[in-house]
Amino acid sequence: MRHLLRTCVLAFIPFGLAGRLAAQEPPDSLAERVRRAEEAIERLQAQLAEQSQTAVRSRSRNRVELSGLILLNGFYNSGKTNNNDIPQFADTLVPADTLGLPNANAGGTARQTRLGLTVSDVHALGAVVTGTLQVDFLGGQQPSTGGRTFPLARIRTASLRLDWAHVGLLVGQEALVIAPQNPVSFAGFATALFTSSGNLWFRVPQVRMTAETPGATHFGGQVAALAPMLPKAQGVFFTQPDSAERSQRPSVEGRVYLAWGSEDASSEVGLGGHLGWIATNGDTLLRSHAIAGDFRLAFGTHITLAGEAFTGQAVAGFGGGAIAQEFGIGNVPVRATGGWAQLDIRPSVSWEFGGGYGTDHPNARDLPVGARLRNVVYACHLIWRPGGGLMFGAEWRRTETTYSRGTLAVNHLNAYAGLAF
Repeated sequence: MRHLLRTCVLAFIPFGLAGRLAAQEPPDSLAERVRRAEEAIERLQAQLAEQSQTAVRSRSRNRVELSGLILLNGFYNSGKTNNNDIPQFADTLVPADTLGLPNANAGGTARQTRLGLTVSDVHALGAVVTGTLQVDFLGGQQPSTGGRTFPLARIRTASLRLDWAHVGLLVGQEALVIAPQNPVSFAGFATALFTSSGNLWFRVPQVRMTAETPGATHFGGQVAALAPMLPKAQGVFFTQPDSAERSQRPSVEGRVYLAWGSEDASSEVGLGGHLGWIATNGDTLLRSHAIAGDFRLAFGTHITLAGEAFTGQAVAGFGGGAIAQEFGIGNVPVRATGGWAQLDIRPSVSWEFGGGYGTDHPNARDLPVGARLRNVVYACHLIWRPGGGLMFGAEWRRTETTYSRGTLAVNHLNAYAGLAF
């Protein structure tokens, strides 16, 4: 009996001591901190397990990220344009346009929706390797009764990039080197705002080298060899060489720039040049050339001023330079000057608004009667982002296109909703 009593007393001693120690512990004791840390670790492990189940993995086990923007646009045009959902210039009327039907029009489209794929976390040749692919649905429409609701996909960009400490190599289809800035626009998300009114923006297959000095404020230089091309329509399946490809020479571009700041407060000014060749009858090669200056100036994180200016000839292949007119009288390259500027203001993370102006002025002496002599676009936008990638906005632009017989003006109103992911 005495042995049993001693055993019970010894068994209850730890509980008594634990209760006494617990009574003496402060509210934020070490034990309480450990308990909270263990709970946080368990929550983190659960989140990581959930993410690992939904992660996209490539066959080579590289990191793959899927992104994009589901974008729906509704539009109204007060008159005839060259393209009614993303207009670039006011178009002249043909006999079919004067049969009593209104030239004003309204509609909607989802073909500016964009999808992106990025492969990263790859290391080779001592460099960080990144691969990107972007597609949208502005490749035309199926010749069917589905019309605009049967859009064709197109490749916007497809490139691989190798980055060392201060040198980079890019191979693929990417934006021009000469003028990389683009204005803010979701009404012109697939075809850049101020196309044919001062913005040289096209995406071309190329090999590009970039070198930068170290530091937050740094100088950079780029050189590129680009596939020669003209804005010529090709067949449904089979392609034929255009005049630029018949020159058997790649186009070349270069740019120098000064950059400073980071992320939303980044700024950059640059100067670039382009030189290409176009084959004609016989052994004569015409030159396509341009010089362009570009800038993006951030005033804090809320105000940005961006733009470019150019002068050159035979630049229709660069996003509709010279109002999409490559050759003029006697098949000579059309000379042109132009540029654009846009002010964008972000008073908060949810709201953004701004406006801009663009102009393209081909040399009238190079053009025949009836050609487009000048194109001016005024534009303003308002964007609301309530959170979660959701976006609503509206954009208005007025296009004034001058012909030998006068100036045509069209107002375009575009309202949109989107979800970024």
